[in-house]
Amino acid sequence: MAIADEKSSNGKVWSLCKMPFWQSGGNNNSNVTSSSTSSSSTSQQPQHHHHHNYNHNQQQHVVEGSSNTQSSNTVISVARSLIPTRRRLRLDPATKLYFPYEPGKQVRSAIKIKNTCKSHVAFKFQTTAPKSCFMRPPGGVLAPGESIIATVFKFVEHPENNEKPVDQKSRVKFKIMSLKVTEGIDYVPELFDEQKDQVAVEQILRVVFLDVDRPSPAMEKLKRQLAEAEAALEARKKPPEETGPRIVGEGLVIDEWKERRERYLARQQVEATDSV
Repeated sequence: MAIADEKSSNGKVWSLCKMPFWQSGGNNNSNVTSSSTSSSSTSQQPQHHHHHNYNHNQQQHVVEGSSNTQSSNTVISVARSLIPTRRRLRLDPATKLYFPYEPGKQVRSAIKIKNTCKSHVAFKFQTTAPKSCFMRPPGGVLAPGESIIATVFKFVEHPENNEKPVDQKSRVKFKIMSLKVTEGIDYVPELFDEQKDQVAVEQILRVVFLDVDRPSPAMEKLKRQLAEAEAALEARKKPPEETGPRIVGEGLVIDEWKERRERYLARQQVEATDSV
């Protein structure tokens, strides 16, 4: 009994000494392994998170840069649109076309156009009523400092429903456009279609009717401009004055030479008669 108790006690002691040591060791190893794994995983997670944040920040920076570029381009375009266009022509009157109010008749207005640029400028008229209005000339080319008085013709219709002439002033409008051209170029309307980006709208003129029975400074000025326009038109119709000998026919005979030849022939006849 003593031996058996001793063996059993020794076995219990052995078992007590054996099992907890290995179990504790295994638990420690597993804890170490799990802790190392968790530590490695936790150490990798911040790196991955940091890399993700870097890419996100980089993409956000690119998007913000593109949006800033677009916004700056928009601001530049808006600023350019707000800058007033430099005038190439000086108009007189500046904003209106005055017509005498005579219903049922074709009346005239006049406007002086002067080139204020250092280069040649082409101008062109446009109207919202091409069937009842036309311009003379409808366009042209002006040298630097050159001016012209253009005449505008308009048919005045009879008023409807007893409306007043003042009510008709906004129905018809005229637009004058300009375009820089090279010296020596001939005016054709297609110039403004070929170079649309370089065309500038000088002014939009509205129609104002004047009472023919009531004297006014505007009416007196209109009469003077119309007289100047008629004088300039007559001067253009006249042939240029001749400063040298006049060429006859195809240009083979000149008056001066013809007179000399006639005098020479006359002398020849006199000498022949005297010799006989």
